[in-house]
Amino acid sequence: MPYAVKLSVRALVEYVYRGGSIDSGFRTTASLQEGTKAHQAIQNNYGEHDRKEVHLSGDWEHDDLLIQLEGRCDGIIRESEGELIEEIKSTAGRLELILEDSHPVHWAQAKCYAYLYCVQEELESIRIRLTYVQVDTEQTKQFIQSLTRTELQQFMDEVILLYLPYAKLQARHAEARDRSVKELPFPYAAYRQGQRKLAGAVYKSIMERQTLFAKAPTGTGKTISTLFPSIKAIGEGHLQKLYYLTAKTITRTAAEEAFRLMRSNGLQLRYVTLTAKDKICFKEETRCQKEYCEFADGYYDRINAAVLDLLSNEQEISREVIEAYAMRHKVCPFEFSLDVSYAADAVICDYNYVFDPKVSLKRMMEEQKKQTAILIDEAHNLVDRGRDMFSATLTKYPFLQLKREFKESNALLAKAANAVNDFFIRFRKAYLESGSVVMPSCPEELAELLEPFIAAAEAELSAGNEMPAEAATILLETYFTAQTFIRTLGYYNEAYITLAELDRNDIRLKLFCLDPSGMLRQMAKGFRSRIFFSATLSPLHYYREMLGGSPDDYVLTIPSPFRKEQLDVLLLPLSTRFRDRERTKRGIAVSLHQILQERSGNYLIFFPSYDYLNEVLELFIQYPLDVQLLVQRIGMSEEEKEAFLDAFQPNPAKPCIGFAVMGGMFSEGIDLTGDRLTGTVVVGVGLPQINIERNLIKQYFDRNGRNGFDYAYVYPGINKVLQAGGRLIRTETDHGTLLLVDDRFEQRQYEHLLPEEWKPLTRYSHF
Repeated sequence: MPYAVKLSVRALVEYVYRGGSIDSGFRTTASLQEGTKAHQAIQNNYGEHDRKEVHLSGDWEHDDLLIQLEGRCDGIIRESEGELIEEIKSTAGRLELILEDSHPVHWAQAKCYAYLYCVQEELESIRIRLTYVQVDTEQTKQFIQSLTRTELQQFMDEVILLYLPYAKLQARHAEARDRSVKELPFPYAAYRQGQRKLAGAVYKSIMERQTLFAKAPTGTGKTISTLFPSIKAIGEGHLQKLYYLTAKTITRTAAEEAFRLMRSNGLQLRYVTLTAKDKICFKEETRCQKEYCEFADGYYDRINAAVLDLLSNEQEISREVIEAYAMRHKVCPFEFSLDVSYAADAVICDYNYVFDPKVSLKRMMEEQKKQTAILIDEAHNLVDRGRDMFSATLTKYPFLQLKREFKESNALLAKAANAVNDFFIRFRKAYLESGSVVMPSCPEELAELLEPFIAAAEAELSAGNEMPAEAATILLETYFTAQTFIRTLGYYNEAYITLAELDRNDIRLKLFCLDPSGMLRQMAKGFRSRIFFSATLSPLHYYREMLGGSPDDYVLTIPSPFRKEQLDVLLLPLSTRFRDRERTKRGIAVSLHQILQERSGNYLIFFPSYDYLNEVLELFIQYPLDVQLLVQRIGMSEEEKEAFLDAFQPNPAKPCIGFAVMGGMFSEGIDLTGDRLTGTVVVGVGLPQINIERNLIKQYFDRNGRNGFDYAYVYPGINKVLQAGGRLIRTETDHGTLLLVDDRFEQRQYEHLLPEEWKPLTRYSHF
C-alpha cells in the first residue's frame, strides 16, 4: 500500500513557485480582515446557482507514494458558456501595476482547482478567472483563460513532478520517525516528583484538544515533561508538529539539549532552532535587498536545492547547521531557516513566530494548525511581551528625514512623507502645553495619510533604485513601522488607548495595548493544543486571564519537588518604598555585610532598579569584605554575561557576590547549582516603576471590575521576586539562604502570593 501524503493546493504551489505570493504576502499592507472582506465583496455578488468556498480534492499515485491533494476554491460560477473557476486575490497595492503574467503562482493555484473540478465533474474544458481586488477602493481587475482538461493534466503532472523529490523525502522520514517514537523510552531512569503528572496532563490536553496552564516549580523538569508527551503524540499520529516557544536563549538551549537526549535514545525527529534575523544575517547591515545582499539575490532559484540537501542529511538543525548550509548554497540564512521550519517536526523559537502579527509564520495554514501543538515555556513573560507585540509606535522625525532625502529623486514619496510630518506639526501645536496626551482613539487623519506613504515607499523599494545606505535603512524601517501602525489600527478596540508624548525634538504616538489577552487568544486560535507552563504562574487566575485562557481550560499546580529543609528563608522587614529608600539604604547595606559574614558563600543580590542597586552598592563597599564583587551593567554583551556567571564557582578562594537587577538577564533561566550559588537576596517586592503606561493599565482594569493596582503592579512585581528567588534551589542536593528585604512581605496582600515552601518567613536581625 503506497504511503499517503496529504497536501493542500496552497502548500503545493508555494513549494513549486518559491517566492510567489499566495496570500498575505501579496496583500502587503492589507490585513487578514481586509482580505476576507474583499473576498466577500466579490462573493456576495454571486448568483443563485454560483458557489463559493468549494472544497475540492484528488489523488496522484507515483511509485510507492500517494499524494492526496485538496483545497478550497473561492468560487465556481455558472455562466451560459459553461462553468468558471474564480480565484480572488486582495491587494493594498495599485491595480494598474498588475499584469496578466505578474503572479504565476496565482494562476497555478487557480489551475489546480480547475483541474480537480474538471476531473470531479468530467469536464473537457473550463474557464479560469483571476480577480484582483484593491482593499481600499474595492475596485477589481480580472484576467480570464480557457484551458482544456488535457492542458490542465499536463500542468498538474509537471507541478507534481517538481514536488515529488521533497514528498518522497518527507514520507521516508515520517515512517522512520514514527517507528522511533513508538520505541522511545522516557530518557531518565525514573520520573521526578510531579514530572509524571505534568507529562500526563500535557498528553491529555493534546488528546482532548485543550489548553493547559501548568504551574510547575523549579526542579520539576518542565522541558522534558512537555516535549516527551508531545513527541509521543506525533508518533501516534495525533500531532504533525510542535512549536516550543521561549523568551530567552538559555531556555532555547535547554530544549535543544532535551531533543539531543532523546535522539541519543533512538529518536529520529527533525527539529530546527530559529534565530533572529539581525543575529544570523551574514551581512554587516541587515538589508534584504538584492542590490545589497548576494544571499537575497536569486534566493528562490537556489532554495529548493538547499532545503533538499539539508533535510537529506540533518535532523538537529541548529543555528550553526543553518549557517553552514546557507553559506554552501548562497541563500539568506534567516529565510532559509523559515523555509526549513515548515518541513521540520519541531521548531524551537521565540514567542513572536506564533503570536506577533508582524513576524508570525504566515504559511502555516489552518489545517496544519489543527495538527500542531504550541508549548509556551516561561509563559509569565508573554503578558508584557504580548503588550509590546500588539502595540505600535510612530514618531515624527523619520518622515522629516525622508521628505528631505527624496525631495529631488522621488517627489511623490517626499510629498507623502511631508504630509505625515505636517500632521505631527499640527498635532504639536494643538497640544503644545502638554508633555503627554491620552486619547481613546487614534486620529483618523493619520491613517489616511499613512496609506499613500506606504504605497509610495513600497514603489520606491521595489524599483531597486540606488540610494545612500542610510536613506535605504530609514526608508525600509519607516515603511515597516507604518505598516505595523496601520495593521494595529485594525485590531484597535476597547483594550487599546492612544498615548502621545511630546518633547522639543520629536513626537511619539503610541497605540498602546492595555490588555493583550484578546489578541493572544486570537493568535493561538486554531492550534490543536496550547500548553502554557512556568514555575511562576502565580496567581494562576491572573495569568490564565491575561494569556487569553478561559475557565474551561485545564489548570495544573505541582508542588515543589524539594524538601523545605533545603531552603532557609529569612525576612529583613525594612521598607524599600521609594519615599523610604534614603532612610533605609544604609541599614540594607549593613545587613548585607552581616549576612555575608555569617553565612559565607556565593550570593546573588537583586534590586528593583539600577539606580537603587548603585545607591546601596555605594554604601556596601564602604565596609571591607574579602569577596569578588560583580555588578550587572546596562547593555551587557553575551560574552560579559557569560563571564559574570562563570565567576560563580564552587569552593572559591574568595566568595563571589553579584549585584543584579530583578527581571534582568540574571534573574531568570540561569542554573548555578550546588555551591556555585549558596545565597540569594531579593530587595523589594518588585513593583514596576510608576509611569503613565502602568497607570493606564491600572485604570483600565479598575474600570473592568478588577483590582487595577494588582494587575498593573503587584502581580508583575511578585513574579520578578519569585523568579529571582528561584535561582537558588535547582537540584535535589542544593541548599541555601534566601533573604527577602521589605516589610510588605509580612502583609497578606504579598504574603499569600509567596510559594508554600518559602513559608513561614523567619525575621532576620540586622543590628
